[in-house]
Amino acid sequence: MFKIFDISLKLNGFPLEKAKAQLKEILAVPDRNFEDFTDKKKKAIAEFHLKNNPFYATLVGSNNFSDWNSLPVIKKSDYQRPLSERLSSGFTEKTVYINKTSGSSGDPVVFAKDKLYHALIWSNIIRRFGWYGVDFNHSWQGRFYGMPVDFINNLKLRFKDYLSKRYRFSIFDLSDRGLEKVVAKFASKRFDYINGYTSCVVLLAKYLQKNGLILKNICPTLKVCIVTSEMLFDDDKILIETYLGVPVVNEYGASELDVIAFQNPDDEWVVNAETLFVEILDENNNPLPNGREGKIVVTCLYNYAHPFIRYEVGDYGILDEKSTPKKPILKKLIGRTNDFAILPSGKKPAGMTFYSITKKLFNDDGNVKEFTIKQTKTDTFEIDYASERPLTESEIRTIENVFSDYLEPGLNYHFHRKDFLQRNAAGKLKQFTSLLKQS
Repeated sequence: MFKIFDISLKLNGFPLEKAKAQLKEILAVPDRNFEDFTDKKKKAIAEFHLKNNPFYATLVGSNNFSDWNSLPVIKKSDYQRPLSERLSSGFTEKTVYINKTSGSSGDPVVFAKDKLYHALIWSNIIRRFGWYGVDFNHSWQGRFYGMPVDFINNLKLRFKDYLSKRYRFSIFDLSDRGLEKVVAKFASKRFDYINGYTSCVVLLAKYLQKNGLILKNICPTLKVCIVTSEMLFDDDKILIETYLGVPVVNEYGASELDVIAFQNPDDEWVVNAETLFVEILDENNNPLPNGREGKIVVTCLYNYAHPFIRYEVGDYGILDEKSTPKKPILKKLIGRTNDFAILPSGKKPAGMTFYSITKKLFNDDGNVKEFTIKQTKTDTFEIDYASERPLTESEIRTIENVFSDYLEPGLNYHFHRKDFLQRNAAGKLKQFTSLLKQS
């Protein structure tokens, strides 16, 4: 059959067959040899960039290194210079894949990937999606991602989506009227799977719940829903699986890197050890044993165009104690490094933690569709929420009392009901934000 997805990658200069062969070789490395195999790849990519990338050599401070832990941990802010100054020798902006991050962390990054690495990424994504019966050449995707608003770029993206067998829904109108149109599209088209931002899929599930609908009954070809880019809470996963009627798969990734972890059919959040090396480090950048919480730091083992070596993603996480070099397992993703509240007492609770408490309180009767929390002062939080009706004074007092017990007394909470919540330019909903300077 006509493999339009594969062909479109090849026509754009991405050597898919070569990448598939390389991935096959990586997967064939025995478990007992995989740590040594990865160590050699780490050494090779670091030595290449030290020799061929003046930007990276300057960050390291020399053209060689004594051991892996002597290499610096790099932050997004280190990449705030023109891409042309960060490319390795032998690569130009015309010969690489270029994109940029959404900037939700405050430091947007323009990045590059060499074309073989980009093809390798897609080869591995194709393999993972295949676990759930998804074939990129033949399976239609219902896509809940952002899109450009200007006509020309929107048209280009729509054409690219068509070649990739994707139908992109507008996520900037997720009102009941907008979601009614979404459901109608599922009734008229044979979608195989859903892929998109967690918060958007949660809103779809809540709409289905309110209207007593199961999406699988409306679209019988639907097999699986893959959510990404935003936290997936256990109760949301149950909600989505119940009202979509298909399994929910949790993906964790970074556009400048690759998919970092992907849930397998055994419900394990398997870390991508094929193309990445993932470390968990403490605040002093020392490696932590499995089971301990720390900063997630990632190395791209095959990106020769642009160095991402010991790159601090901006998240905290825990690797499972049963992890192996070939099969690391992400036990828990805790949230953004800079998403901690700072209270008058000096306590620093994780923002996502009390976001989850508020979520449980808001979900008592299903009135509140979604919400965001913003800390503006050490004692002040602004809570925006979209709902069918305003919160009552009694409900607000209950929320404030729970926060006082969990956080500390004497804090101020301001609630603002909105018709809808503003998403960023990429269409993501940032659930907790602190405007305070983090120490």
